[in-house]
Amino acid sequence: MTRLAKFTLLFVVFVDLLGQGLVFPIINSLIMEPDASMLPKATSEAMRHFDYGLIIGVFFLCWFFGAPYISKLSDVIGRKNAILICLCGALGGYALTIVALYLNSFPLLILGRAVTGLTAGNQPIAQAAMVDGSVDEEDCNRNMGYIITGVSFGLVGGPILGGFLSDPVILGSLASVKLPFYACFALVVAALFLVLVFFEDREDAVAEQRPFRFRPSEIFELLWRIRDYPVVLRLTVVFFLFHVANMSFYIFVDNYLTSRFGYGTFGGSMVMLTIGVALAFSSTFLVVPAQKRFSKEAILGITFVVWALSSAAFVAAPAALLTFVPVFCFYFAFGIAYPTFLGLYSAAVGEKEQGWVMGVTIAVFTLVAGVISLIGGELIGFNLDIPFYGVIVAALVALSAMFLFWNKPEIKALTRKSGG
Repeated sequence: MTRLAKFTLLFVVFVDLLGQGLVFPIINSLIMEPDASMLPKATSEAMRHFDYGLIIGVFFLCWFFGAPYISKLSDVIGRKNAILICLCGALGGYALTIVALYLNSFPLLILGRAVTGLTAGNQPIAQAAMVDGSVDEEDCNRNMGYIITGVSFGLVGGPILGGFLSDPVILGSLASVKLPFYACFALVVAALFLVLVFFEDREDAVAEQRPFRFRPSEIFELLWRIRDYPVVLRLTVVFFLFHVANMSFYIFVDNYLTSRFGYGTFGGSMVMLTIGVALAFSSTFLVVPAQKRFSKEAILGITFVVWALSSAAFVAAPAALLTFVPVFCFYFAFGIAYPTFLGLYSAAVGEKEQGWVMGVTIAVFTLVAGVISLIGGELIGFNLDIPFYGVIVAALVALSAMFLFWNKPEIKALTRKSGG
């Protein structure tokens, strides 16, 4: 795979995650701040928490239904064609969101996020394409780290872009909550151009020879196939709990800080910036060294302990600024653990099933995120700390499940040190 092709994949993932890093703080402000005009001013705080969870949950549940199918579809119609479908969907989603902001329409905002979610499948396709272009296990692990680098730069760029373009102190009368979405729209157009011009991979040449069949039931068949792969099934038990902990923290960190400390768009953007910086550093520089020094099982075990401690410290922090330390620690560990997990999934199946297995990872992630958003939106309205207590419980249960379900030779062979 050429450097330009790798750069294109990273840019596609960057643009995908840019929207998340940008959207979370803005939606949090639109929904949670009484002075915002998206909801009636008299809306109660508990109802605002529910609506926040609803709009985030709709995005992730639509992502759940769309991503596994598009990922599997990329094995049939080619990585390039599948990425183009996702980018066109992103354009439509951003357009609907911009219209919703002009009309102050909450239903239209939900529709825009739903369309964006249905076609938010670029990350697993990029992961599969990186695997296709890898020459050995170490190169594959390095490329998985690059994908997370694209993710982290998206999470860094989103808050910066959103904060800069929506801040009247910087841009004066030009600033608005709509301007960041116009910028995202333009970046998606740029990504479309890069993919059309610079990205090709070997799967595309093969895919052009295969017939295309649209089978919506295949979305569920993709997940049902896990039962035929015992190693993937055992990985998924722990991966499910991994994301219960991760998403319980990630989805509600802005919501929590707004309700407890009065954070707005700027404060929420700074939290996302902290997450992105932590991810960018650890995923770019430490994935391969950590995997050479420690077994993958040890890396994940340490991560679960760090997560439990970070979540406890986050809730216990007496001042807003002190919460940034556990947030950084949480996602510093995530930046090493997540590509490590992706590498395990990749190594558990053959070349022809990389698109499917990467689709499974995103399906688990999005299903958990959608359910956590809907349930957590109700629970956090009852007690702000509940999602973060859930992080502690999920991390400790995941640690126990890892030792219980991974005590098999075929799993041990996957989780050894790189080169070990």
